[in-house]
Amino acid sequence: MAIRDVRAAGLRRVAVRSPGFVALACALYLAVGAVATWPAIRHADRAFLAEGAPGYGEVAPGDHLQTAYRLWLAGHQLENGRAPWRDPYTFRPEAGPQINLQGWPFGLPYWPLAAAFDAARAWNIFILLTYVAAGGLACAWLRALGLPRGAALVGGAAFAVAPYRVAQSTGHLLGPISVLLPAALLGLERARSGRWGWLVVAAAALASIPLSGQVHLALGALALFLGYAAVRARERTLLAGAAVAAAAAAAVGLVVERMVIQESVVAGGRSLGAVRFYSASWLDFVSRDADRGLERFVFLGWITPVAAVVGLGLLLRARRFWLAGLLGLAALLPILLSLGTNLPLYESLWRSFSPFRYARVPERLMPVACLALAALVAFAVEKLRWRLAPLVVGALLLADLHVDVVKASADDPANAAYASLRGALPGRLLELPVFLPDRHYGSVYHRYAMQAPRERPGGYSTLAPPAADALARRLRPLNCGDWGSGREALLRRLEVRHVAFHQGLYAGNPLVPRRCANVARRALVRHGFRLLARDGAVTLYVRSDV
Repeated sequence: MAIRDVRAAGLRRVAVRSPGFVALACALYLAVGAVATWPAIRHADRAFLAEGAPGYGEVAPGDHLQTAYRLWLAGHQLENGRAPWRDPYTFRPEAGPQINLQGWPFGLPYWPLAAAFDAARAWNIFILLTYVAAGGLACAWLRALGLPRGAALVGGAAFAVAPYRVAQSTGHLLGPISVLLPAALLGLERARSGRWGWLVVAAAALASIPLSGQVHLALGALALFLGYAAVRARERTLLAGAAVAAAAAAAVGLVVERMVIQESVVAGGRSLGAVRFYSASWLDFVSRDADRGLERFVFLGWITPVAAVVGLGLLLRARRFWLAGLLGLAALLPILLSLGTNLPLYESLWRSFSPFRYARVPERLMPVACLALAALVAFAVEKLRWRLAPLVVGALLLADLHVDVVKASADDPANAAYASLRGALPGRLLELPVFLPDRHYGSVYHRYAMQAPRERPGGYSTLAPPAADALARRLRPLNCGDWGSGREALLRRLEVRHVAFHQGLYAGNPLVPRRCANVARRALVRHGFRLLARDGAVTLYVRSDV
């Protein structure tokens, strides 16, 4: 595993056996991940690498808590001999066990991390490993395309630290799941040499995108995969196999749409107004500022697009027209669609093509553009004859693409109030304040559910059942101490025996006024709940007759 003839000052062509190059690539992309998450990674031993929302004495809310919970849940279910794709705790009893789409495919590798580390450390290690996977798989695909090692390493790095991918890795599963894009193309590329098992790998990677709940990205992945097969596959057998793989992934997407989306609060699709709110503008592609929200953060870099255009020109000069056309369209179309209602044709697409009506964030296809741009950059680097060129270009790209979007989000790893629930009598847990299922503040309750799993009426999911949404609307007045309209009887019907009161979620929250906190707390006591345990901003109450 020796690495020979490497200049101390830079990257040369590495004359090594494959294991040595793989080790070098993994080390490189791990370092790239550390750079992408700097300076938040300095706090990775006690906080989540996420969006950096304030916690006010408890866990800070964010999508990362929902994703971490879903990943943890798959292993937790297996440990207890239950189906890993089921969530038996959320939105109960108004809805049955929920389908845990986000547990696939990363729930299994996350299982040992969750068993060995606390939630924040497990999440942070997982995120760093996804940088290794993103860069490594993109590099392997580019190598299979015939690019030299230096160019492939640079292309892999450009994909791993693409700003949109980094931003979506702060909480949303879209960032990690994007590693399956180069995996699918790599499988197809290697199947060209007669290793048909790789076509199965490609099909599994492709199908896993909609199976993980990323149905919008799956549309772009299918188009990219079929286009790539048309350009690269020479044999009819391989083309047929690629078509079967794409059809299987499409079938998975339809099943997810019928079984989950059509049974949720978004069964009728999103409003055009919601799409308009999340639509990017042209300036967003050149702005490092993420103040408008990470969903609209589509910064492409300043040097990287120029390098990609050079790579496109070199492909055309080499008369590789089909590959140039594919990569050019794969980069351009997601960028245009990210404009949403700022693109004149988008409203017509939204009205005519039903899959567009279910995504309120039109930027969801951007990982396809990130991969295409990274590949074009690699083709540009390939033509540079200077031995240190990959090192110099790679350093420039890292500086060009680095964005300060990863922040340290507070954790509360061993809350004593929730710990007291583990030995408590059976019964459901209500957490105050109550939020509608699509409000990210409810993600805090998922974090504490990892400490004390128990059925609860609430939860956080944009695909919640309508019954769960209706119940949350009935329970919300409890946030400010309103127990009228039969809410006490409702809690008894729901078999709620414990209430976890989260003082921190009343602070700086536009959905619940701070003044309501003491009113809600006093109302709990008046209606028969007594203090059981307190830790920090979390207080646990139990019904007095228990």
